[in-house]
Amino acid sequence: MASGIGTGAVTREVWFDGRLVPLERRDIWGLIDNSPVQHVVVTPAQRRDGHFPLKTVLITEIKESADLNALSEGDIVLSGIPALLDAAREKGLRTCISFFIEGGQDDLEEASRRAASHDYAVVDFDLPTNIPLELIIARLQKSKTVLLKAEKSVEAMEVAFGVLEQGSDGVLLATDDMNEIIRLKAFLSRQGAEPLQLHPLTVTEVSHIGMGLRSCIDTTGIMTRDEGMIIGSTSSGGIFVCSETHYLPYMNLRPFRVNAGAVHSYVWRPGNATDYLTDLRAGTPVLCVNTKGETRPIIVGRVKTEVRPLLLIKGVADGIDLNVIVQDDWHIRVMGANGEPRNATTVQPGDQLLAYVCAPGRHVGIKVDEKIIES
Repeated sequence: MASGIGTGAVTREVWFDGRLVPLERRDIWGLIDNSPVQHVVVTPAQRRDGHFPLKTVLITEIKESADLNALSEGDIVLSGIPALLDAAREKGLRTCISFFIEGGQDDLEEASRRAASHDYAVVDFDLPTNIPLELIIARLQKSKTVLLKAEKSVEAMEVAFGVLEQGSDGVLLATDDMNEIIRLKAFLSRQGAEPLQLHPLTVTEVSHIGMGLRSCIDTTGIMTRDEGMIIGSTSSGGIFVCSETHYLPYMNLRPFRVNAGAVHSYVWRPGNATDYLTDLRAGTPVLCVNTKGETRPIIVGRVKTEVRPLLLIKGVADGIDLNVIVQDDWHIRVMGANGEPRNATTVQPGDQLLAYVCAPGRHVGIKVDEKIIES
């Protein structure tokens, strides 16, 4: 299968099925037009009469050969009729075959065989189990076909992406429910995690500031040795705090955890948004970043808050004053500018750490344009 939206190393196609949504429903089409959705399935009439943004890749459903006349080389067509798709290929069109599988294993084998000869395949099943999807994923894993599962909700879409760990290459989402489309827009915004430009931060002060509350962010994923989160006391940016993937002499590693810092701190989320550590809940997506600035969303499983001694690290990155307050203990790591972790209690003025710098100003975690001074 070929694999859109980013989910770690894998990308996903998300298509919106607009065939049952009248063009007059500008409330729905307006949301789709102004969302990250690029692929939209339409009827020939919708393609002819609709007005779509330049970003939109239209997939046209064809039911008869005359439907091909308005299409140009490179366009994508969708059909469940193999003869029409053969004719489309002869015109230089890309093809998507659609299946509704209800006949058991023989139908599944036939669908897998046919799908392998097309650019895309959309599948749906008569039963809610994901076993047939697992089977068709396995059969197409060495093909170049992009496999999409037909779904009616964002929740079901997320499940399809997790089937057989690899998941389907994409989803064709059919809904005219405004709330579902809003959820889709939010989901795609979270998944499209942009890389962060990291800067060296020169440490100017390290202070033992006494007792306070600090929070560990425990996630539902596993982080690597070069990953962590951006944590800071101001909306101007934060410092790279490492995941608990580095040597601990008296306990097992916690690769799902970042011992983030004092409870007032910001943690960066997808979409360049932030949350206070106290705002995090199970299910909240936060941003996992590596030393190259590559990012991926990772989901909070719990937040563990306890009283601990605290350490203040101040510094300057790209001319901006930043700071982070972490637990005052040797086992806490912050990332050095050279990509090597540093034990927090060994950091001294003049050392260089990795940091993220952005324009200040946040309202309930959302970036706003305002004059703000934080110290």
